[in-house]
Amino acid sequence: MEGGFGSDFGGSGGGKLDPGLIMEQVKVQIAVANAQELLQRMTDKCFRKCIGKPGGSLDNSEQKCIAMCMDRYMDAWNTVSRAYNSRLQRERANM
Repeated sequence: MEGGFGSDFGGSGGGKLDPGLIMEQVKVQIAVANAQELLQRMTDKCFRKCIGKPGGSLDNSEQKCIAMCMDRYMDAWNTVSRAYNSRLQRERANM
């Protein structure tokens, strides 16, 4: 995707914008941004927790700590995400 909101959104409709296409592209962009933020936060937290003295390589205990930290972070994120999505579905059903 080049430069944002150019002709990628319009399709071949003679200059008409397709709201459904725009909405889908925005959803994809939001999902990518959320994944990037998740990865950045996980990296920051696990680095601070597991790396005492940064150097040229990770020792065995640092590698294990990073792997376990990332696994726990992803498990927690998935649990929260499922609960959040479930709550959203219940609230939408009650509307």
